[in-house]
Amino acid sequence: MYVYILTNPTKTVLYIGVTNDLTRRLYEHSSGRGDVGKFTGRYQTDLLVYFELCPDAKQAIARENQLKGWTRSKKDALITAFNPHWETINLETWRG
Repeated sequence: MYVYILTNPTKTVLYIGVTNDLTRRLYEHSSGRGDVGKFTGRYQTDLLVYFELCPDAKQAIARENQLKGWTRSKKDALITAFNPHWETINLETWRG
């Protein structure tokens, strides 16, 4: 299971989610770009800047909730430690 963070092109909005298939989920987010009925569509948050692997769904959901409770500055620091330039992560080429 993955916990992941997406941002928008101006890096002003963060979206935190959980999935068992990160590639599929990223595709779903990018397919909904501009869909005002969905958070990621409304704010164009489809750029992956952070992810982590969790052993199971229970731990992934707990981690998602923990991250959602953090301040923006703490989330920014987490992303920067993992991905210093906030580059959009391509899962096929990411060397982390």
